[in-house]
Amino acid sequence: MTRRIEDARILMYSHDTFGLGHLRRCRTIAHSLVEDYRGLQVLIISGATIAGAFDYRARVDFVKIPSVIKLRNGEYTSMDRHIDLQETLKMRKSIIRHTAETFQPDVFIVDKEPMGLRGEVEETLAYLKAQGTNLVLGLREVMDAPHLLEEEWKRNDVMTKIGRFYDSIWVYGPPDFYDPLVGLNVPAQVRAKMDFVGFLQRSVSKDAESEHKQKEDYILITTGGGGDGSDLIHNVIDAYQEDETLTQRALIVLGPYMPAKQRHRLLEKGSKIPYVEVIEFDNRMEELIAGAQAVVGMGGYNTYCEILSFDKPALIVPRVAPREEQLIRARRASELGLIDMLLPEEAANPMRMAEALKNLPSRPAPSQSAKHMTLDGLGNISQIVGEWLGRRGQEHLTVVKG
Repeated sequence: MTRRIEDARILMYSHDTFGLGHLRRCRTIAHSLVEDYRGLQVLIISGATIAGAFDYRARVDFVKIPSVIKLRNGEYTSMDRHIDLQETLKMRKSIIRHTAETFQPDVFIVDKEPMGLRGEVEETLAYLKAQGTNLVLGLREVMDAPHLLEEEWKRNDVMTKIGRFYDSIWVYGPPDFYDPLVGLNVPAQVRAKMDFVGFLQRSVSKDAESEHKQKEDYILITTGGGGDGSDLIHNVIDAYQEDETLTQRALIVLGPYMPAKQRHRLLEKGSKIPYVEVIEFDNRMEELIAGAQAVVGMGGYNTYCEILSFDKPALIVPRVAPREEQLIRARRASELGLIDMLLPEEAANPMRMAEALKNLPSRPAPSQSAKHMTLDGLGNISQIVGEWLGRRGQEHLTVVKG
């Protein structure tokens, strides 16, 4: 059932300094909303270098802002080393503000970073609030370890600014899984704005097939963007090299942000294993996960939603530093019986990893461990947005067949 809303507009912001998670989450929400509401337009502001590598549905588009990358020490630098970081940030801030002024959204959804990278959306938030725009902060169900998040937010008085600017805070998970602000001193004003909308359901696109679609059973190994995923890929290949009884076919996706030297080394290393196929990137990961017997990953938010959506047995080897988000999510999911988990030092043992890989396809699917863990985030978001736009009196909502 689709509803018609004439000329309603939603603007989304995705800072995208590392990995694909933010853009893919925004794109998932955008596609769901335009499917539910005819006439709705969604524009995504993204700093992802490969934003253009993905397909977008009609009435969903993106504005690319200059990319920055996050270094291992937590500092940022311009993607183009010839441009000063401050100049890059100035350009990003200007493009974001100009886009908001031109697009005039009814709803502005900011992903994860409340004030944007280095505060770049604060000025735009102030402008849109004065225009009466609904301002939404979207948070993963797990942000980071409380002490790390508190230190980061206190430095920039973020909690106060959340209370000042935002009308709603959407948590992309159920309340009984995890609270992203646990351990923080959350003002009642901010807590009252939080709405645990649920995990975001994923589906396979009907428009086209992945060029890497497999004909035989396989385990999928993915590290998301791949920027910090080489250790896990080495661990998997080492397991195949060490244990000759490990003959399950494996499809390994390196990710577009894996450094070139690491990528070339893993492509060469994997080519020597008859049961392993290594590819660099696929913009239809949902299809590869849906077709797999089981999934091995680091457990970023999107991978986790895909594992649940397609009900796949999963082995998670989380990143543990500098952020603890993946570790917290993996531990909680393991407690609930949803996934198997190995710490990085455990996964580095080839025989331990080999044993985990051999056991994985016969592991019970997540739905058998936690039947209550539903994925209703997209439906809940659609309902909220429909109510907002209806109250604004832009257009009477009518049901359209189709």
